[in-house]
Amino acid sequence: MAFPGQPAPGGGFYQGGYGGAPGGPAFPGQAQDPLYGYFAAVAGQDGQIDADELQRCLTQSGIAGAYKPFNLETCRLMISMLDRDMSGTLGFNEFKELWAVVNGWKQHFLSFDNDRSGTVDRQELEKALMNMGFRLSPQAVTAITKRYSTQGKITFDDYIACCVKLRALTECFRRRDTTQQGFVNFHYDDFIQCVMSI
Repeated sequence: MAFPGQPAPGGGFYQGGYGGAPGGPAFPGQAQDPLYGYFAAVAGQDGQIDADELQRCLTQSGIAGAYKPFNLETCRLMISMLDRDMSGTLGFNEFKELWAVVNGWKQHFLSFDNDRSGTVDRQELEKALMNMGFRLSPQAVTAITKRYSTQGKITFDDYIACCVKLRALTECFRRRDTTQQGFVNFHYDDFIQCVMSI
């Protein structure tokens, strides 16, 4: 007789046991998480996902709704935001954190897309950034809009890229602003590392 999670005589797993996929879960305890299915469908044998796999995963999940799939550069930015071990990939726990952040930004995006066009314009972006706690000059908001918009409209994908970059740059700045006065001195190499790692 086979025990739960153990191979039954003749191969396979006892169906009344834990898991359910042939061979059981790749990582114990994660098969119960509904997000694990999206992750496992694209993760390599190493149990990690890279930017290409993240792009596939997000597209297959439908998280972007009716919007176009995430572009590869946005996926690279999202990985860099949460890649604590600097491997260029995300493990399942990092993926879960990313999923929660992306869902939060999606709800935020939808709440500021007042005309339900699937895009936000400069005024909607300015309100969204203020709501997130960013206090930026009109010139900064205009520069961000020009960088992330097409004909003045920012898609969900570009909105995510913008949010990731703002979050990462703000964290980089905050770590160096020890007096919390809004001023820092950067050495050139430190500045390049900060900006280019995002």
